[in-house]
Amino acid sequence: MSFGLLYSNIRTATFLFDKKYDPPQAESFASKTLYMGCDDMSFIKSEKLKFEYIRRDENGNVDSINKAIDEVDLDIEKGQFIAILGSNGSGKSTLAKHINALLTPADGTMWINGNDTKDAEKLKNIRQSVGMVFQNPDNQIIGSIVEEDVGFGPENIGVPTKEIWNRVDDALEKVDMNDFRLKSPNKLSGGQKQRVAIAGVLAMKPQCIVLDEPTAMLDPQGRRDVIDTITKLNKTDNITIILVTHYMEEVVNADRVIVLNKGKIVMQDTPRGIFSQIEKLESFNLDVPEVTKVANMLSKSGLEISDGILTVEELADEIMAAKKVRIC
Repeated sequence: MSFGLLYSNIRTATFLFDKKYDPPQAESFASKTLYMGCDDMSFIKSEKLKFEYIRRDENGNVDSINKAIDEVDLDIEKGQFIAILGSNGSGKSTLAKHINALLTPADGTMWINGNDTKDAEKLKNIRQSVGMVFQNPDNQIIGSIVEEDVGFGPENIGVPTKEIWNRVDDALEKVDMNDFRLKSPNKLSGGQKQRVAIAGVLAMKPQCIVLDEPTAMLDPQGRRDVIDTITKLNKTDNITIILVTHYMEEVVNADRVIVLNKGKIVMQDTPRGIFSQIEKLESFNLDVPEVTKVANMLSKSGLEISDGILTVEELADEIMAAKKVRIC
């Protein structure tokens, strides 16, 4: 199997686990009780989630253990836009892969729409509910023509032909790539390829899309196009968005920002609340949007500027208001 096909099969929920997969023990009564007591609005929920990467030597002995996720509790409602920030090695990509059950907990529990990810019988439901978009779109695109690539997933799970084309039309329209449907993906820009990858996920009709640093390989215009696309999908189609990124400007429209450090959640708030704590963010080797930096510098120089400025428009309004106060 080619690398591209492997990723495509992940996207289309054509389970990577064959009959040789050794399913974990059924969830305990205690974990069932925990979820039954949860808010019915929770679409993604975890309790004391842990995951470790174990490195072994050539003889199979444990050489080192890296605790990537350390007792993480999540509670995300359907339709929310959640951004996950963290420096390299913080565990954000590992956490993202738990939401699609590409990884399962070493300890603790992760539920997706009421399904325990450790229950092998629930994998189909989970992966049909949650689609993933990865950093490199070339690893997810395998069709020679855009529309064929978008339709590959539904075809692979037996969707009727007429419905496949309806889904392709709808998905390409939503990511603004309909004019490129007969083009070769190889002729597209990085941003356009990523939007095709998102369309391929949309064609599977997920309730949630997890994007693991989807703009890392794109130029500024490509990044803006991708972020605009997922923001529109969240607002107009109520699709739950989980965005993993290290670009601070990309999270300003999120409902909530989660900051990870060494596998733990160390901050969790609205974008404004997060970016109001510049020094704390810097202690975790994270930055703030450029406009927030400028606002902070102006505030330190004596202008009355509010904390957590997120846009140029907000800063302009604050400067005008501060000047009026000074004139009065």
